[in-house]
Amino acid sequence: MPSSPSSSAQAAREALAARLQHLRRDAGLTGKELSDQCGWHPAKTTRIQRAKITPSDADIRAWCAACNADNQVPDLIATARAVDSMYLEWRRLHSDGMKRVQEDWYMLHQQAGMCRTYVSNVVPGFFQTPAYATALMQSITDFQGTPNDVTDAVAARIARSRFLYEGVHRFVVLLEEWVLRSRIGGPETMAGQLRHLLTVMPLPSVSLGIIPFTAQRAVWPLEAFYAFDDRILVETLTAEINVAQPRELADYRKAFAALSEMAVYGDQARTLISSAIDALN
Repeated sequence: MPSSPSSSAQAAREALAARLQHLRRDAGLTGKELSDQCGWHPAKTTRIQRAKITPSDADIRAWCAACNADNQVPDLIATARAVDSMYLEWRRLHSDGMKRVQEDWYMLHQQAGMCRTYVSNVVPGFFQTPAYATALMQSITDFQGTPNDVTDAVAARIARSRFLYEGVHRFVVLLEEWVLRSRIGGPETMAGQLRHLLTVMPLPSVSLGIIPFTAQRAVWPLEAFYAFDDRILVETLTAEINVAQPRELADYRKAFAALSEMAVYGDQARTLISSAIDALN
């Protein structure tokens, strides 16, 4: 797994590496001795201990066997899998198409009472129209070169919108004004998407704020992130990052609060959306 830009993932990987290193030292083994017993090159031991790679299940079993610490295997494997899930490359997630990931997001929304969302790139999935979602997901599939299941993936994504109308779910969304002006699909697709935003704004489950171009920036434009109750997911160009470190969780919450103060709501937000629709003509 490549080095993650998220300090949460890297900190967790380093903690796992430290535990393995302590096991080796407690067993009185040098790095070369452990490598010989595990049957791999000493460079691999070095990379694991420096948190450059996350060990596989088989690596952990071999390491613990060499250190006479088989009782540590279940916990270490669970820890390694948790680390691996913090940083997930899109190409890996989309290796069999996009539908499965959309179904996972459906479950997240189904289970969460509150979803706080900040987007600086595209309209969030639960607000998307089928035409907008199709244009967006087709471009992502083409860029990544992953299997094309866009039709099924779009259906799975649009299914999330039911939670806008059902149950006690709450969606607090912040959009940069640039999202309204960035054309995904043709003018008709974009106009339909913007009109849909006007439709969902009055829903009791929705709070939609738009950060104008002219807003005095207390927080610079950030990567898109989604806060589900006490869990935060960040979307970068190449990966989905699960933020787990308490300090980082606090930073994202602080950023969301500051971004909320920069946004406009109600009639002012509707004016910005209507202006974007007019600009398409």
